[in-house]
Amino acid sequence: MKIEEEIKQKKFRNPLQKVAINLFFTASWLQNQQQQFFKPFGITPAQFNILRILRGQVPNKISGAEIKSRMLDKNSDIPRLLDRLISKKLISKTPCPNDKRAADITITEKGLDVLKQIDPILDSTEKANLHLTGEEAIQLSNLLDKARG
Repeated sequence: MKIEEEIKQKKFRNPLQKVAINLFFTASWLQNQQQQFFKPFGITPAQFNILRILRGQVPNKISGAEIKSRMLDKNSDIPRLLDRLISKKLISKTPCPNDKRAADITITEKGLDVLKQIDPILDSTEKANLHLTGEEAIQLSNLLDKARG
Protein backbone atom coordinates (compact mmCIF):
# COMPACT_ATOMS: atom_id res chain seq x y z
CA MET A 1 0.00 0.00 0.00
CA LYS A 2 1.28 3.47 -0.83
CA ILE A 3 2.36 5.78 1.99
CA GLU A 4 -0.33 8.27 0.92
CA GLU A 5 -2.99 5.65 1.63
CA GLU A 6 -1.37 4.41 4.85
CA ILE A 7 -1.27 7.83 6.51
CA LYS A 8 -4.17 9.39 4.57
CA GLN A 9 -2.09 12.29 3.30
CA LYS A 10 -2.13 13.19 -0.39
CA LYS A 11 0.42 15.99 -0.54
CA PHE A 12 3.97 16.33 0.69
CA ARG A 13 6.20 19.40 0.65
CA ASN A 14 8.63 17.62 -1.66
CA PRO A 15 9.91 14.12 -2.53
CA LEU A 16 12.49 14.18 0.30
CA GLN A 17 9.78 14.79 2.91
CA LYS A 18 7.75 11.94 1.42
CA VAL A 19 10.69 9.52 1.54
CA ALA A 20 11.58 10.54 5.12
CA ILE A 21 7.99 9.94 6.27
CA ASN A 22 7.92 6.66 4.38
CA LEU A 23 11.18 5.56 6.04
CA PHE A 24 9.86 6.37 9.53
CA PHE A 25 6.56 4.62 8.82
CA THR A 26 8.27 1.56 7.34
CA ALA A 27 10.80 1.34 10.19
CA SER A 28 7.97 1.42 12.72
CA TRP A 29 6.05 -1.22 10.76
CA LEU A 30 9.15 -3.42 10.60
CA GLN A 31 9.79 -3.02 14.35
CA ASN A 32 6.23 -4.14 15.09
CA GLN A 33 6.68 -7.15 12.79
CA GLN A 34 9.90 -8.08 14.57
CA GLN A 35 8.42 -7.75 18.06
CA GLN A 36 5.66 -10.16 17.11
CA PHE A 37 8.10 -12.53 15.42
CA PHE A 38 10.49 -12.82 18.39
CA LYS A 39 7.80 -13.09 21.08
CA PRO A 40 7.38 -16.91 20.78
CA PHE A 41 11.14 -17.29 21.27
CA GLY A 42 11.02 -15.29 24.52
CA ILE A 43 13.33 -12.53 23.28
CA THR A 44 13.05 -8.99 21.97
CA PRO A 45 14.53 -7.63 18.74
CA ALA A 46 17.26 -5.88 20.77
CA GLN A 47 18.13 -9.15 22.54
CA PHE A 48 18.24 -10.89 19.15
CA ASN A 49 20.61 -8.17 17.94
CA ILE A 50 22.95 -8.92 20.87
CA LEU A 51 22.81 -12.67 20.24
CA ARG A 52 23.56 -12.09 16.56
CA ILE A 53 26.55 -9.89 17.45
CA LEU A 54 27.88 -12.49 19.89
CA ARG A 55 27.45 -15.35 17.42
CA GLY A 56 29.65 -13.40 15.02
CA GLN A 57 32.36 -13.29 17.69
CA VAL A 58 32.48 -17.02 18.48
CA PRO A 59 34.83 -18.23 19.97
CA ASN A 60 36.03 -14.80 21.10
CA LYS A 61 34.67 -12.75 23.99
CA ILE A 62 33.43 -9.17 23.61
CA SER A 63 32.83 -6.29 25.99
CA GLY A 64 29.52 -4.61 26.68
CA ALA A 65 30.92 -1.38 25.22
CA GLU A 66 31.78 -3.14 21.97
CA ILE A 67 28.30 -4.68 21.83
CA LYS A 68 26.78 -1.23 22.28
CA SER A 69 28.88 0.17 19.43
CA ARG A 70 27.52 -2.54 17.10
CA MET A 71 23.85 -2.32 18.12
CA LEU A 72 21.26 -1.24 15.57
CA ASP A 73 19.62 0.92 18.26
CA LYS A 74 22.44 2.93 19.81
CA ASN A 75 20.16 3.99 22.70
CA SER A 76 19.71 0.44 23.97
CA ASP A 77 20.15 -0.16 27.71
CA ILE A 78 22.93 -2.72 27.32
CA PRO A 79 23.37 -3.68 31.00
CA ARG A 80 19.64 -4.41 31.35
CA LEU A 81 19.54 -6.38 28.08
CA LEU A 82 22.61 -8.40 29.09
CA ASP A 83 21.13 -9.18 32.51
CA ARG A 84 17.96 -10.49 30.88
CA LEU A 85 19.91 -12.67 28.47
CA ILE A 86 22.05 -13.99 31.34
CA SER A 87 18.92 -14.88 33.33
CA LYS A 88 17.67 -16.81 30.28
CA LYS A 89 21.07 -18.56 30.09
CA LEU A 90 21.55 -17.36 26.49
CA ILE A 91 24.82 -15.54 27.25
CA SER A 92 27.48 -15.61 29.95
CA LYS A 93 29.46 -12.81 31.52
CA THR A 94 32.84 -13.13 33.18
CA PRO A 95 35.09 -10.46 34.70
CA CYS A 96 37.67 -9.12 32.28
CA PRO A 97 41.16 -10.02 33.54
CA ASN A 98 42.67 -6.82 32.07
CA ASP A 99 40.05 -4.34 33.33
CA LYS A 100 38.22 -4.83 36.63
CA ARG A 101 35.43 -2.46 35.50
CA ALA A 102 34.68 -4.43 32.32
CA ALA A 103 33.23 -7.86 31.63
CA ASP A 104 33.70 -10.37 28.82
CA ILE A 105 30.47 -11.52 27.19
CA THR A 106 29.98 -14.75 25.21
CA ILE A 107 27.00 -16.55 23.75
CA THR A 108 26.12 -19.90 25.32
CA GLU A 109 25.23 -23.12 23.53
CA LYS A 110 21.61 -22.45 24.47
CA GLY A 111 21.89 -19.02 22.83
CA LEU A 112 23.33 -20.57 19.68
CA ASP A 113 20.51 -23.13 19.67
CA VAL A 114 17.90 -20.36 19.86
CA LEU A 115 19.51 -18.65 16.86
CA LYS A 116 19.55 -21.95 14.94
CA GLN A 117 15.79 -22.21 15.52
CA ILE A 118 15.17 -18.60 14.52
CA ASP A 119 17.35 -18.35 11.38
CA PRO A 120 15.32 -20.42 8.87
CA ILE A 121 11.99 -19.05 10.08
CA LEU A 122 13.29 -15.48 10.00
CA ASP A 123 14.57 -15.95 6.45
CA SER A 124 11.17 -17.06 5.17
CA THR A 125 9.32 -14.43 7.23
CA GLU A 126 11.48 -11.61 5.86
CA LYS A 127 10.96 -12.89 2.34
CA ALA A 128 7.18 -13.01 2.85
CA ASN A 129 6.91 -9.63 4.61
CA LEU A 130 9.23 -7.48 2.55
CA HIS A 131 7.93 -8.30 -0.95
CA LEU A 132 11.30 -7.56 -2.58
CA THR A 133 13.44 -9.58 -4.96
CA GLY A 134 17.08 -10.10 -4.07
CA GLU A 135 18.07 -7.49 -6.65
CA GLU A 136 15.54 -4.98 -5.28
CA ALA A 137 16.77 -5.59 -1.73
CA ILE A 138 20.36 -4.85 -2.80
CA GLN A 139 19.25 -1.70 -4.63
CA LEU A 140 17.22 -0.48 -1.63
CA SER A 141 20.09 -1.20 0.76
CA ASN A 142 22.47 0.74 -1.49
CA LEU A 143 20.05 3.68 -1.65
CA LEU A 144 19.70 3.69 2.16
CA ASP A 145 23.50 3.68 2.50
CA LYS A 146 23.64 6.62 0.11
CA ALA A 147 20.91 8.49 2.02
CA ARG A 148 22.99 8.25 5.23
CA GLY A 149 25.92 9.81 3.37
